[in-house]
Amino acid sequence: MSLKERAKKLKMEIPTVFLALKDQDTPILAKRFASITVVYALSPIDLVPGFIPVLGYLDDIILLPMLVALTKKFIPRDIMERNRREAEGLWESGKPKKWYYAIPIVLFWIVIIVLIIKIVL
Repeated sequence: MSLKERAKKLKMEIPTVFLALKDQDTPILAKRFASITVVYALSPIDLVPGFIPVLGYLDDIILLPMLVALTKKFIPRDIMERNRREAEGLWESGKPKKWYYAIPIVLFWIVIIVLIIKIVL
């Protein structure tokens, strides 16, 4: 299986991670990782903008699947299976885009820009 196919398969787990985040049986640490993953997945703004050649696809091929894989390691298998069954067909029409999920990414870039300006001046 190629890297692109594996990444696509892991990205299909985002609805499952979303439901696991809301599940009361999910451990606190797993919920923390799940919230980071879901916020990044639903954000309409990428950490690495798409117009940057090669690096623009970093989040689609590496970053988001890596977050999903890391989150899955912290969620117990039985909780993951239960939520996977519930998640079937949840986002068939495409994942929802929420603008307020972009706030952490915008803040990240603001901090980076401020640090660069501080270093230059």
